[in-house]
Amino acid sequence: MTKRALILVEGQTEERFVKDVFAPEFVPLDLFFERPTILVTKRVKDGPNFKGGVTNYPKFRNDAVRLLRSPADVLVTMLLDYYALPPDFPGMNDRPPGTPLERATHVERAIHEDLGASPRFIPFLALHEFEAWLFSSPEELPKALAMTQKQPAFAAIRDAVETPEDINDGPTTAPSKRIEALFPSYRKTFHGPLTAQRIGIARIREECPHVENWFRQIEAFALG
Repeated sequence: MTKRALILVEGQTEERFVKDVFAPEFVPLDLFFERPTILVTKRVKDGPNFKGGVTNYPKFRNDAVRLLRSPADVLVTMLLDYYALPPDFPGMNDRPPGTPLERATHVERAIHEDLGASPRFIPFLALHEFEAWLFSSPEELPKALAMTQKQPAFAAIRDAVETPEDINDGPTTAPSKRIEALFPSYRKTFHGPLTAQRIGIARIREECPHVENWFRQIEAFALG
């Protein structure tokens, strides 16, 4: 039986990723994602590297509640960066000590509970941001930017951590900051989704355990 899904995304990069890379993966399971909903909290600016962003939880919550008013058989999920998530989000102020994955999962659970703990709502925070996934195959981004001479330096960043999701959230060392430092010509809304498409979901899932868990939850809904 065909099922429908809605996804709330942070900005144009994530919107394109969902349309070009993410949503097609679920078509064989008869789960169809409608056009991604970009947060209305996104500030309107120009520039190829402009990144939308979540300004505060109440504004995000309004968008999420609106999607959750959809029919009871529609899945609702979200794709937001854990990096720089506003401190007023549920769970942010009482995150336990532990790994970034444990802390992000704690926040996801708190968001889920605050929004009513619906079984058809799957919160997801990218560790630490979308750009981490581009390290899943260190060959592809340098090729997309025609800067293969920098591939060893890019690969060294990946090799220094257990998974791409472990690349940290420092203001100069977050995944996007490392990419911008190596590749000044990087354009988030163009090169990000393009590189993710070249890498492929299978490789991203293999390299990024939190992404894999997200996909498994969505697949369970599709097959349930």
